[in-house]
Amino acid sequence: MWQPTLLSFPKSFRLSPGCSRLVHIPSTRPEQAAVRARSRVLSTTTFSSRNTNLCLPRPSPPNRSFLSFLSTPSHHHTPYSPINPLLYRSLSLGSLFSRPSRFSSPETIASVGRLEAEANAAPLDEAKQIALYQGLLRLDMKEGLDRLLARWERMCQFDRHSPLIRSDTLFQLYCTALAKSGLQKSILPAARHRESLLALPPPSPVQPATSNSQPTPTVSSSEQIAQAALSGQLAPLGTPSASPVGVGATPAATVAQILSQGGTGVVGNPIHVSVSEPKGAALYRIIRFIVLTGVGAFFILTFFAVLLENSGLLKAGPQTTQFEPTQGKTVKFSDVHGVDEAKEELKEVVQFLKDPTKFSTLGGRLPKGVLLTGPPGTGKTMLARAVAGEAGVPFLYASGAEFDEIFVGVGAKRIRELFATARKKQPAIIFIDELDAIGSKRSPKDQHYMKQTLNQLLVELDGFAQTEGVIVIAATNFPQTLDNALVRPGRFDKKIAVPLPDVKGRSQILKHHMANIISSTDVDPMIIARGTAGFSGADLQNMVNQAAVQASRDGCQSVELKHFEWAKDRIIMGAERKTQYIDDKVKKLTAYHEGGHALVALYTEGAMPLHKVTCVPRGHALGMTTQLPEGDRFSVSRKEFLAEIDVCMGGRVAEELVYGYDAVTSGASSDLEHATDTAKRMVTSYGLSDKIGPVYISESDMSLSPQIREDIEREVRSIVEAGQSRVLKLLKEREVELHRDARVDLFVIVQLADALIEHETLDSNEVRRVVRGDKVRESEESTKL
Repeated sequence: MWQPTLLSFPKSFRLSPGCSRLVHIPSTRPEQAAVRARSRVLSTTTFSSRNTNLCLPRPSPPNRSFLSFLSTPSHHHTPYSPINPLLYRSLSLGSLFSRPSRFSSPETIASVGRLEAEANAAPLDEAKQIALYQGLLRLDMKEGLDRLLARWERMCQFDRHSPLIRSDTLFQLYCTALAKSGLQKSILPAARHRESLLALPPPSPVQPATSNSQPTPTVSSSEQIAQAALSGQLAPLGTPSASPVGVGATPAATVAQILSQGGTGVVGNPIHVSVSEPKGAALYRIIRFIVLTGVGAFFILTFFAVLLENSGLLKAGPQTTQFEPTQGKTVKFSDVHGVDEAKEELKEVVQFLKDPTKFSTLGGRLPKGVLLTGPPGTGKTMLARAVAGEAGVPFLYASGAEFDEIFVGVGAKRIRELFATARKKQPAIIFIDELDAIGSKRSPKDQHYMKQTLNQLLVELDGFAQTEGVIVIAATNFPQTLDNALVRPGRFDKKIAVPLPDVKGRSQILKHHMANIISSTDVDPMIIARGTAGFSGADLQNMVNQAAVQASRDGCQSVELKHFEWAKDRIIMGAERKTQYIDDKVKKLTAYHEGGHALVALYTEGAMPLHKVTCVPRGHALGMTTQLPEGDRFSVSRKEFLAEIDVCMGGRVAEELVYGYDAVTSGASSDLEHATDTAKRMVTSYGLSDKIGPVYISESDMSLSPQIREDIEREVRSIVEAGQSRVLKLLKEREVELHRDARVDLFVIVQLADALIEHETLDSNEVRRVVRGDKVRESEESTKL
């Protein structure tokens, strides 16, 4: 039985000089890979993980039969003849990686060998050549197709005047072999090449074919056969051939017939399909590629933009500030209360803005700047808004902290942008809050960029570029820190002080804010105003709001006086920390400490009236004693200063009297700090020391001698120690009231310390009742919130 020869090739070898082409076959399996070479040799080659290059020999000479070629034991001595293929045929990737095609039966191969021997014996016999071509097609093997293609191409190259070239049947079978080999692109070039050969002049004398000679075909017959091969309209192998020789042939089935019959390609013999694109397909692909690329790029860029935005990398550079007029509710002078004098001063500015000619007729000019000074929360910003609202001009707001950044020159640039925007919208008002952030006094130690910002502001306020129609209103809490060049006339012509509101002003502010809530009819704003000395307008607004919130939390229909008292205590004393666990000993110690403050405040002449005392932790303190003046205090006497020191020392002295000298705690640290500061101000600032005299001594004065500094410290210590002695004498006289509860008599009304432990918070009237021995409260119901 016939067996194909198995040739073992090394992993790689070079191309021999006699080889016509080199096939590069990648290895897919490390064991074995079957490769069909172009020489019609079935070889099994052992591969490694590397690729292997195979040298393909040229076709054997015609005198060797196809059968002998397949059954030859060795091909190492196969002669190589220099021959170039007629047409370029590329090996498809499917053929490189496909499995070996199936072999026909030995009988079929033997019959093809006989046909080849007969064809070789009569090379010009057209019928025998046709029979051989049809036999090779019926083999349905890659080797048979390659054999057929090689015979035709060798004939066209070495015997260009062969009469077999004129045979349409042979050319038809050749085109069928090209189609079955997947070389459709070589069909039309083969037809053109045949036509060029037919157009050659015949040799002299012309050697006719042995039999069945036919007339020379027309030039267009080759193209017709090629088109028929491409369209799959060639006669199948099983039908009689239309060749003029009349020999029955069985050509191979075409691709179109295989597809129509539901056939499929197999590995090693695939069905090759050539699809012609319609017009505009390339343009459609380009447009689709551009659209898909654009959409993908958009999403990718969006993702990276969001990533960079969230990471803060894009914010590393200087940010551009857009100064635009502030939008919102228009504020009028009727909305501002408690600062009547400041409103009168600013009304002149409003009249200037409304009718500048009214004052310019007599030679006056519009004031260039207004500086508002005062404590925080007194209404400086609201006054500036009221000026813009009354005049009906744009209002540009800027904070002093917005100008400077880490980048040099940004502050000066923003100053220019602010004034440029105001000039475009003039008449306009520029309000700069916290002017001291950029207008502080200059010193040689300042950074260069800080000087640039201030210098640019000075130029804009009073430089060559006049700001007619633009008024600058600035506010600061520390006017003493401003640079002298900034506050001089010509830059800030008006300086208006906005102090804390008095009793009348506080009452007006309370009425204004209480109009927005539902308050009880028995709530008198004047009573609340008398008990809120030192409150700013912002504090009063906050108190009214917290009272309304607390009333809503309690489920009340209106805000009552107790809610305002609760809100006031919360602002003065801080929030209660009732959930904090306090040991009974610590709580009782705190009660004695705060009781000492309360007794000294009650019995010391000149002391500020007692407001409330509590042993409940508030803020950062375990207990607190608060005092409120009956009215507004504009000055403080020497007696009042000494009484203030005595009240501060009351808690420490009370601890010493009850628990002994060694049991005094650190709870009086803040009291000692306040007492020492008060005594120092009496000595250095107010001239209330007999030893130092009526002089003012600055703490930063470097010219003071060590002796004077020592005298100041000695006098401060003397004042504080004198206050401690007075308090010790006072509490010893009131010792019974202070710790009468130590007898633990259940039939005796609870005194001051026990009252604080029981009720936690006592006002001044309740403290007096405790001292007198009366009942603290008429009912057991607690009145505290």
